[in-house]
Amino acid sequence: MIDYLIDQHGNGRLRPAPGTAEYDRYRYWLHYAEGSAFPPLLLKLILSRMASAKMPFFAKPVAKKIVQGALDGFVDPQLKLHFDYIESELGKSEWFAGDAFSGADIIMSFPLEAFVSRSGRAPRNIKDFLSRIHARPAYQTALQRGGPYDIVK
Repeated sequence: MIDYLIDQHGNGRLRPAPGTAEYDRYRYWLHYAEGSAFPPLLLKLILSRMASAKMPFFAKPVAKKIVQGALDGFVDPQLKLHFDYIESELGKSEWFAGDAFSGADIIMSFPLEAFVSRSGRAPRNIKDFLSRIHARPAYQTALQRGGPYDIVK
């Protein structure tokens, strides 16, 4: 969707020039956000809610055991893998596609916000990236118009 919006309304902004290394990184991160970073975050959210869902008392210990097994055996290691990778990649440049802000940064900001909110972890490069996003005038304007950003709470 963001790629479409940039195509239709970007007027040459928010995207590196095609054929450049930055454009390749832009496309990579544009798809990584929802295809790789978000699935383990969504699984953690669903499983966490399952553990506290109403159910017959005798099923509760079994459900908690299954949830904890899935979190420990798959979800949490996947989150660590992905967000350690993101942290290292953000150490290479100011933004995901290089030195210029792009649509990849917009789309990647949401899983990073969710990760920090849900995990309580804010590795340095991710924290710095989110600080840069939050300082942008467009972000501030969106908050003024739309209200506090608490969707990931």
